[in-house]
Amino acid sequence: MNSLGELEIPPIVIEELLVNALIHRDYFISAPIRLFIFHDRIELMSPGQLPNHLTTEQIRYGLSNMRNPVLASHASHILPYRGLGTGIPRVYQSYADIEFTNDCEGHQFKVVIKRP
Repeated sequence: MNSLGELEIPPIVIEELLVNALIHRDYFISAPIRLFIFHDRIELMSPGQLPNHLTTEQIRYGLSNMRNPVLASHASHILPYRGLGTGIPRVYQSYADIEFTNDCEGHQFKVVIKRP
């Protein structure tokens, strides 16, 4: 009767994507990280596109490029950070219905998590 509900999206997915947004965003762009929850999807938008010609396909397989090396070096002490290049593959392992969009014209990186 008072049992805990089952989450539709594993918590590790949201956690990893938020940590990635905090560590890898472009801090030279004066805009917040935005999280929107809709009935059919969750959208996470981070200021700045992928750095140095990285593609969404490359990050899916763990390729990474540190935009903020000082922040990344301290991340393991202040955030649930598990290492460079490991977050996105872990996200896909836990939940595969995710789309990444690298919007170079809009200077933002967008993640759409489809809800079941």
